[in-house]
Amino acid sequence: MEDVKTALVLSAGGMFGAYQAGVWKALQPVFQPDVVVGCSVGSINGWAIASGIPADELIRTWLDPRCAALMTPRRPWRPWRAIFDPGPLAEMLQELASTYTPQVPFALAVTRLAQLRLEILRTPDITWRHVLASCAVPVGYPPVRIDGHLYCDGGLLNVMPVWAAQRFGVDHAIAVNVLPSMPLNAMRAAVRMVRLMAPREPHAAGIEVLPLGPPRVLGTLHDAIAWDAGNMRRWIDRGRADAETLIASPQFSAIYSQPGTFRLK
Repeated sequence: MEDVKTALVLSAGGMFGAYQAGVWKALQPVFQPDVVVGCSVGSINGWAIASGIPADELIRTWLDPRCAALMTPRRPWRPWRAIFDPGPLAEMLQELASTYTPQVPFALAVTRLAQLRLEILRTPDITWRHVLASCAVPVGYPPVRIDGHLYCDGGLLNVMPVWAAQRFGVDHAIAVNVLPSMPLNAMRAAVRMVRLMAPREPHAAGIEVLPLGPPRVLGTLHDAIAWDAGNMRRWIDRGRADAETLIASPQFSAIYSQPGTFRLK
């Protein structure tokens, strides 16, 4: 029997991140990752999961109506300012960081401006401000200045930073992608243009990846930015069901001989 080093990788996706909470509800009893990597909303869920948050607590967080304030439009809004007030998100992240501390290695992706360079930052050198930067969707939130550099959303250049897990020497990763495509054609075109101008992103190699996520985008752009209790419950349930299907699959059992052992057959 050979030890397996595992990673959980969580994508960007706005309010679709509730799906990741449902996934964790199914995975937590049978899968404890050695490394957690996230970007954008995946960095919020990732910080909590790396800290050992009970799945039910993470789900309660997503069902809390206070989440509706995370994307509060600025009033009055001016064209040169970001659309959303970053205050409620910053307050929530400070509370998260004061309550939970990652117990396993945790990394998040950010985009460094103006070079449009994707960077991976990891514990213990990250704070709630780095998580805020990873969530700072251009136009939606203002970029975050840290140590003299401006950073924005880690999902801008790559919504699924599986390649970052390679830096930890992992063999296998479960990659939870809640954003298989952008929810709006104009957004897809804009993101493609940005990525064409950016340096070539690193390539993940040598990692066996089990992909997990909806085959199509979970909702509209409005759904992705506006909290709705019905959507939260539906996406949580969908994430849990999809994860349970993965756990029962031959691909999962071929890697893990018994739930919780994390060893190759």
